[in-house]
Amino acid sequence: VQLQASGGGLVPAGGSLRLSCAASGRTFSNYAMGWFRQAPGKEREFVAAISRSGGSTDYADSVKGRFTISRDDAKDTVYLQMSNLKPEDTAVYYCAASPRISTAAIYRGTYEYAYWGQGTQVTVSS
Repeated sequence: VQLQASGGGLVPAGGSLRLSCAASGRTFSNYAMGWFRQAPGKEREFVAAISRSGGSTDYADSVKGRFTISRDDAKDTVYLQMSNLKPEDTAVYYCAASPRISTAAIYRGTYEYAYWGQGTQVTVSS
């Protein structure tokens, strides 16, 4: 499956952005999806994940209550709605797809994901 992330940009602290990740090439509903981010000089870290069914979600503590992950299987797209953005949210954001059998499971580890998008830059100014 090919993944194309978009929606990044420059926003002031307290602002909002919605990232999109469009999938192609395979049946989107067969994949659990995740968002990760990587700031300069840091390792890639988990942000949010959603199960194949869409019924389960998980968030990093640092974004819980501010970010919302969702999926639209009719559009083969996963979203990350980001609100109340902080300068520490500045990073390149990556979407990823996990081809696991379970429809309810969600995954936090980068090793769980087989396919990655190219990343989209989010910069939050203070």
